[in-house]
Amino acid sequence: MSASKEKPGDSKVTIKIPRILYNRISEIVADSGFNSVTDFIVYVLRDLVSSELENRKPQKIKDSKLSKEEIEAIRKRLRSLGYL
Repeated sequence: MSASKEKPGDSKVTIKIPRILYNRISEIVADSGFNSVTDFIVYVLRDLVSSELENRKPQKIKDSKLSKEEIEAIRKRLRSLGYL
C-alpha cells in the first residue's frame, strides 16, 4: 500500500447549509463558469476571507493617499480630542 502525502489545503471538511440556499446557489452556478456549487462556495469564501484579512491590516499614514494638509488636519483634530 502506498502512503499518499497530504499537502496543506488538501484536507476537506463538510459544511452543512440550508437546502434552499444550496438550490439558489445551484441556479447561480448553472449560468456561470463554475463547475459545481462547492467550487462557487469555496471561491466566495476565499474572496471574503481575503478581503477581511486585508481590512484587518493596520494602515500606515505613509501608505495612505492623504495629502500632507489632510494628515495635519487629522492630527490637529486628534490633539484637540486628547488622543495625541
